[in-house]
Amino acid sequence: MRRRTGPGRIATQVLLVLATLVFLLPFYLLLRNGLARETDITSPSWTFFPTHIQWGNVRELFDDPAVPFARSLLNSVVVSTLQTVGTLVVCSLAGYGLARIPYRHAGKVFWLILGTLMVPTAVTFVPTFVVVSSLGWVSTLRGLVVPLLFSGLTAFLFRQHFLEFPKELEEAARIDGLGYWRTYWRIVVPNSRAFFAAIGTITFIGAWNGFLWPLVIAQDSSAWTVQIALSTFLTAQTVNLHELFTAAAVSIAPLVVLFVALQRWIVQGVERTGIDD
Repeated sequence: MRRRTGPGRIATQVLLVLATLVFLLPFYLLLRNGLARETDITSPSWTFFPTHIQWGNVRELFDDPAVPFARSLLNSVVVSTLQTVGTLVVCSLAGYGLARIPYRHAGKVFWLILGTLMVPTAVTFVPTFVVVSSLGWVSTLRGLVVPLLFSGLTAFLFRQHFLEFPKELEEAARIDGLGYWRTYWRIVVPNSRAFFAAIGTITFIGAWNGFLWPLVIAQDSSAWTVQIALSTFLTAQTVNLHELFTAAAVSIAPLVVLFVALQRWIVQGVERTGIDD
């Protein structure tokens, strides 16, 4: 039977189209201004496309001697990847231990982890920097990655997920002689891929967009991340609009690729909490 096209359905489709256009508007502005001349960006008369598309803006961005954008982009990829993998490993193990391994003080440890969520980031920022500086990790990958490997919120989410994980699968693994580690690695992780993908994507985006901590730690330009490089195009003395828009468009490309590659797992992780049929 053919579906009836009523006023409500038409209104829903119109609202979805409008929401899509609003969502795509920032991406259009980035591409439009990133391929335009400075005069086209600041011109009072607006054109949908720039009068002259400047593909040379991309080459100019990567050839700019004042901003090592290619190195910053690579640093962001490395830092975000390491932070995401490390956070997934550390927090998933912590969550699994709290959810499944019987321990007399497990409840106390859990409440201590929740207590870290109540502490403002500003309170721990200076002490963390002092520790990192004393270890000689300023302007290094270790200083950018290691202090951010653990997240109390992520550990809490993993614990809640593992509490809902079917115990029958783990009990069958125990009958086969698997311990906690092998059960976690061979049974729990493969059946929680969607949840891992969802948490990993959120963690990667957060690490990619991180600004304050890299700004303090990456004191040498060779350790800049892409967000620090972007900030150099907009200062109190100069405003380099076309390079800023070009750099912003290039910097979001990895996030778009990541989302497209993992969108199926992300949707499953949100809708079904990571449990496969």
